[in-house]
Amino acid sequence: MSDLTHVTSPGGVAPGSGYSHVVLGTGTFVAVSGQCAFDGEGRIVGEGDPAVRARRVFENLRQCLAVAGAGFDDVVKPGYGVGDVAQLPAVRAARGAALGTARPPARSAVQVAAPIRPAPLVEIDAFAVAGGGPA
Repeated sequence: MSDLTHVTSPGGVAPGSGYSHVVLGTGTFVAVSGQCAFDGEGRIVGEGDPAVRARRVFENLRQCLAVAGAGFDDVVKPGYGVGDVAQLPAVRAARGAALGTARPPARSAVQVAAPIRPAPLVEIDAFAVAGGGPA
């Protein structure tokens, strides 16, 4: 696990709500491509259920991070793309379960008007810093 510093409200910047404005650390940089709610065979999981989909996306992220020797504690910035902002409560609940709320990562979230594949509805990528010493 990396040693990360989370800054939720740098001087002169309004505090974030559920995210840090800055996360820094040392170690191996890890970039995980956008993950959708697909199982290992490429089938969509949780058709019509944003909560099931969001949990599957975070499970896919967990598996990808593990390949790099990283975990959710090492995530410095996930990026969220949703087909409808009404899905954000389900995404936030899954994020809280996976990443916790004590040390929130930096983040971005957008509503996507025209995804490449419309079925997923939620896509999340992540940057992480694995291993390393003190920040």
